[in-house]
Amino acid sequence: MGTLDDALNLELQSLREAALWRELRRVDSATAPSIHIQGQETLSFASNDYLGLASHPALRQAAIRAVERWGVGASSSRLISGSWQPYHELEDTLAGWKGTEAALSFASGYTTALGAIPALLGSDDVIILDKRVHACCVDAARLSGAQLRVFRHNDPEDLKTKLIWATGLGSKMPLKPGENAASIHRARRILIVTESVFSMDGDLAPLRDIIDLKDQFGAWLMLDEAHAVGLFGEQRSGLAEAFEIANRVEIHMGTLGKAIGSAGGYIAGSRALIDLLVNRARSFIFSTAPLPAQAAAAKAAIELIQGPEGASRCARVWTLVDRLKNELTHAGWPPGVVRSTIVPLIVGEEGRAVCLAEALKSQGLFVPPIRYPTVARGAARLRISLSADHTAEHLQRLVQALRIYAKT
Repeated sequence: MGTLDDALNLELQSLREAALWRELRRVDSATAPSIHIQGQETLSFASNDYLGLASHPALRQAAIRAVERWGVGASSSRLISGSWQPYHELEDTLAGWKGTEAALSFASGYTTALGAIPALLGSDDVIILDKRVHACCVDAARLSGAQLRVFRHNDPEDLKTKLIWATGLGSKMPLKPGENAASIHRARRILIVTESVFSMDGDLAPLRDIIDLKDQFGAWLMLDEAHAVGLFGEQRSGLAEAFEIANRVEIHMGTLGKAIGSAGGYIAGSRALIDLLVNRARSFIFSTAPLPAQAAAAKAAIELIQGPEGASRCARVWTLVDRLKNELTHAGWPPGVVRSTIVPLIVGEEGRAVCLAEALKSQGLFVPPIRYPTVARGAARLRISLSADHTAEHLQRLVQALRIYAKT
């Protein structure tokens, strides 16, 4: 059988041969368009810090004040040692921003999905995922034990087919042996999960169509707005706000680690939803709470995003998106329809994506190659993400370098 390392080295070798090898790159500077990575000053187009808030003075000061008052650790889960004030202030702010009764924060976006979905669904239920939904939702769906179906990406007709199948399975489930009297018969639960802005393609979900289908078939919707908050809507709370349908979404999910500039994740919704998660979401119950400073920084960011500076930063990044789209087209890299701050340049073969990324890196430009399993095999790409702190000169430098490698 060989040693553990023998087996692992064989697997690592297969990753190298398939151009799927990944490694950590040490960064010796704060988040910004220009970072010091592996001993080289590099212009980064890899960050999800879309509004440039991760190093903003307001967030820094909020975190510093929280450290001075609350220390650097929470010591236990919120249900064991108590729930510190910064978490409640953040959650009240989140609920007000999202227009919901309540909200609950988690240590990360990944653990948000991993806690919420299994808390809501079990083996008697059905979960229907968009094919390109984030891995955290896929893993959570599998963990829940619910019957799992996948609909074609952004395809309402295929979603309708899956909903017809799900509603035909039977409307009521019998009590199981050992259930108490409070466990009355209930309808089979059907949960649709999609992102509003998809993380690797930057495209938008057809939310109005999905919500109409959800209502028609009596399903629930869990909407992940990780890449939309801060960028869409009058208050910049996400695509659901922009489409004026936020009040028709049962479960609002998002991250605090992208445009909000801090770290963590959240669920926003009804008071009953949040109370259930506090009692059943295992990633919340059994995790030490996040740093209080993390929550304080996120609260400061949300307040900033809703104000004049948030509006200004949002407008700035959209101007940069339009400029980059036009300049890439002229340089021989037409990006297709661009509707978010994520601009994918589809390459195809994994090895070519890696080579292009390394060529750019040699010129002091960090644009990550995205490969399987993050995207489908043969759909590798360079993923450009923009921040409000990028400049026109930064874009020009990137486009000039890409021009050399334009597809023929």
